[in-house]
Amino acid sequence: MRDIIYKNRREELFKLLDDGVAILTSAKYKTRSNDTEFAYRQESNFYYLSGILEDECIIVFEKNSKIEKTYLFVKEIDKKESLWLGRRMGVRGAKKRYSFDEVLNTDEFDNKIEDILKNRKKLYCNLFSEDRIVKKTVLTCKSALMPKNFIDIYTIVQKMRLIKSDDEIELIKRAISITKEAHHKAMKRVTLANSESEVSAELEYIFAKNGAKYKAYENIVAAGNSANTLHYIDNDKSLKKSQLVLIDAGCEYKMYASDITRVSPVSGRFTEAQKELYEMVLRVQLKIISMIKPDITKNKLQKKSEKLLTEGMVSLGILKGDVKKLVKKKKHKRYYPHGIGHWMGIDVHDPSPYLDESLKPVKFQKGMVLTIEPGIYIDKNDKKVPKKYRGVGIR
Repeated sequence: MRDIIYKNRREELFKLLDDGVAILTSAKYKTRSNDTEFAYRQESNFYYLSGILEDECIIVFEKNSKIEKTYLFVKEIDKKESLWLGRRMGVRGAKKRYSFDEVLNTDEFDNKIEDILKNRKKLYCNLFSEDRIVKKTVLTCKSALMPKNFIDIYTIVQKMRLIKSDDEIELIKRAISITKEAHHKAMKRVTLANSESEVSAELEYIFAKNGAKYKAYENIVAAGNSANTLHYIDNDKSLKKSQLVLIDAGCEYKMYASDITRVSPVSGRFTEAQKELYEMVLRVQLKIISMIKPDITKNKLQKKSEKLLTEGMVSLGILKGDVKKLVKKKKHKRYYPHGIGHWMGIDVHDPSPYLDESLKPVKFQKGMVLTIEPGIYIDKNDKKVPKKYRGVGIR
């Protein structure tokens, strides 16, 4: 996205800050195996406000009655480091590329931040950060002239992220389009493959082929009873003709996530019992999607999904009794233990709030992005359920 978009977000953040200083730091490389690192992934809130994909960067917001100023600190180019990891943009490159009021070398941060913090009332930072820079800055505030009120900056930014811009929605749509193609190819592969890993590889090939460099989360390719482990990621079991395969996978396209779950039979045809469960969950999903409109809440969708799935389970003999009483006693939780969906954006589970400032459920508005994924999970050893349904998980 264009730099002006990130600049506008920074200006919006200033409106939410009082007299004070805000600090956000970039993500760090994470070691995978001694001398190697995982692929770098920027911290989501930092990216949202900057569009920067490098490590060892710091953003500072300074605000009082007279000034609103942004600082970007970046690591300078090091020839030896560049040989191994590639060339950095450095201060000069950052000035050309990004619209910050002042761009400085990270080596200057410690001295500069002391001057910026003086006589400020509040420090906004990640209160739960293990980052050395954040910890050292907080310790700096022990002197008399420094801020004494600390506020979590992530909570503020995550609230901003709740409503997506048109540009963000287009990126999410592209991620979903790539993921849809990958799921279609994976469903075909399910009927030919010998193992879950072959299906997982098909997904990743389609992601990469279409410019989605990373997965939004680890693929879940769960055959048979493995689907009853909600976050199953072993993906190493063999496939049997009698099984269903639950595929929960999504790519990340230009930092924006997708998330799709579908279920298909290894044989190419559902058994009658599998079809009954599948169509019951599908009916619930379509009904919940039809309810979505401005001013409704996720809480209402959750309650409706629980009622509908309980009705379905009673009709199939999975649960027995009065639907209202079963829901009240949470008997459905045994087979439907999770929520109807979650916010999605830069993170597959965007950490934006579900409750407003009065602790009431957030009402839907244009620009919010929510997954809808009802499910039913019946363990192979659950003798309370008719045998024909055991060992099946559908989401």
